[in-house]
Amino acid sequence: MTQELAMDSTSLSNLHILCIPFMAPGHILPMVDMAKLLARHNVKVTIITTPLNAIQFKTSINKEIESGSPIQLLEVNFPNAGAGIPKGCESLETLPSMDLKGNFLIAVNLLQKPIEELIQKLEPFPSCIISDKHIPSLADTANKFKIPRIIFDGTNCLNLLCNHNIHASKVYETLYDSDQFVIPGLPHRIAMKKSQLPVIFKPGPNQLLNRLRQRIRDSEVEAYGIVVNSFEELEDGYVEEYQNVTGHKVWCVGPVSLSNKDDIEKAQRGSKNFIDANEYVNWLNSWPKNSVIYVCLGSLNRVTPKQLMEIGLGLEATNRPFIWVVRKAYKWGEMEKWLLEDGFEERVKGRGILIRGWAPQVLILSHKAIGAFLTHCGWNSTLEAICAGVPLITFPMFSDQFYNEKLVVQVIETGVRVGVENAVHFGDEDEFGDGFQVSRENVREAIEKVMGEGEGKNERRERAKKYADMGKKAIEQGGSSYLNMLKLIEDIMHVKPFEF
Repeated sequence: MTQELAMDSTSLSNLHILCIPFMAPGHILPMVDMAKLLARHNVKVTIITTPLNAIQFKTSINKEIESGSPIQLLEVNFPNAGAGIPKGCESLETLPSMDLKGNFLIAVNLLQKPIEELIQKLEPFPSCIISDKHIPSLADTANKFKIPRIIFDGTNCLNLLCNHNIHASKVYETLYDSDQFVIPGLPHRIAMKKSQLPVIFKPGPNQLLNRLRQRIRDSEVEAYGIVVNSFEELEDGYVEEYQNVTGHKVWCVGPVSLSNKDDIEKAQRGSKNFIDANEYVNWLNSWPKNSVIYVCLGSLNRVTPKQLMEIGLGLEATNRPFIWVVRKAYKWGEMEKWLLEDGFEERVKGRGILIRGWAPQVLILSHKAIGAFLTHCGWNSTLEAICAGVPLITFPMFSDQFYNEKLVVQVIETGVRVGVENAVHFGDEDEFGDGFQVSRENVREAIEKVMGEGEGKNERRERAKKYADMGKKAIEQGGSSYLNMLKLIEDIMHVKPFEF
C-alpha cells in the first residue's frame, strides 16, 4: 500500500469514527492523542466523554479544530446520583474511597443509554466505535446499531500476549504466590512470580468485579480488532505472535503521545488548569545534561506513606538533583506530616522539587537535563520515557506494570529494577499494611546503576536513544505506525456488518 490512502475523497468524507475512552487519565489521554492522529488524516472523529473529564483536553481539541481538523468533542452527563458517587467525581482517581470502585463501574455502564441516544443523532452515522476495553457494555451498543467495534488497548502486545498465554495455559492455577514460572509461548524467556500477575488471575470475593472481568475478556473476542499504543519495532516478535495465537486484527499506531509536537502542547497535555511550565523548564535549564532524576508513580498512585518515605530518603541519599511528583493520594495526610516534621523539603531545597499535583510529564521527560525516570511502569509513562530516550528505574505496582518492567529491563534493556517483588492491586493497599517493599538503599543503588558509574550505563543510554529514534520514525510519514493508521482507516471503510 502506498503512503496515501487508496480511497476517494467521497468515501473518506462519509467515514465517521467514534472514540469513547474509559474515565481515568491513563486511558483518556492516549485515546485523545490517537483520535487527533486519526482526524489529521481528514477522517471525521467524535470523542464522547463526561464534562469534568473533557476539561483536561478541551483546549487541545479546540486547537485541532482551529487548524481545520474534522474532530469534535461531545459530552454526556456522568450518572453520579444513579450510582451513588459524590458529585464532582467522574474519573477513577477522583473517588474519595476505593470502596466506591464497584459503584464507579456501575456508573460507567449507566452511560450506555445516553451514549446510544447521542449516537442516533450523529451525522454521518458512525462507521465504527473505538472504545476502551474497560467499557464492555459498548459491545451491546455496537451490536444494536450494527457498527463495527474496535478495542483501544492502552497497554502493549507483550502484555496482551502474556495475559492470553497465561490464561490459555492455566499455568498459574497450581502455583503458590511465591512460586516463579516461565510464561509460555513468548519470543523471550520471561519468568515471573505468581504474586506479580495482574488481578485478573486472582479473582476475589467481589462477584461484580469478577463478572466484569469476564465480560471484558468476552468483549475482546467479539471485537473486530484491537488498536494498540505501541510500535512494531519496540515489540519485535510480540505483535506477530499475538496475532497468530488469537487471530485478532492488531494495529500498532503509537507512540501516540508524539502527536503533541511543541512545548505548549506537551505542557498542557492532561491538565485541567492552565499550567505555567516555565518554572520547571528554567530549573531544569540550570542543570547539566542527563543529571536530573524524574520520579512519578502515576495518576493512580496508591503507594503507602512508609514506602514513599523510603523513596524520598533514597533520593536524598544520592545527592543528585530530582523532580518528584508526589500527588495528594493514598493516606496523604501521613505523608504531608512527615514532609513537614522530618524537614525533608528543607534539606533537599535547591536540588529537589516536589510537585504535589499534576506535572507536565511529556515536557519534563523531553528536557535534556533528565537522566533517569523512576516510574511505576504504567504503559503511558513507560512509552513516554522510551520516546524521550530516558533510561528507566522500575517500581511496578499492579496490572500490566510487571510485564512492562520485563520489557524495559530484559527485552530492550533500557531499565534497572528497584526490586519490587509483589503486586499490590489497586484498591487493596490496606490489606498489604503500612509497610514497604524496597528500602532507601535499594532506591539509591538502582539510581546509581543508571546515573553513576554502574556497569553498562553508557550502553543502556545508547539503547534508550536508539528506541527513541525508532519511536519518532514509526509515527512519521512512511513509518510503521503511520502506515498502520492508514490500514486501520482503510479496514474501517471496507468492513461489512457480518465481519464483526
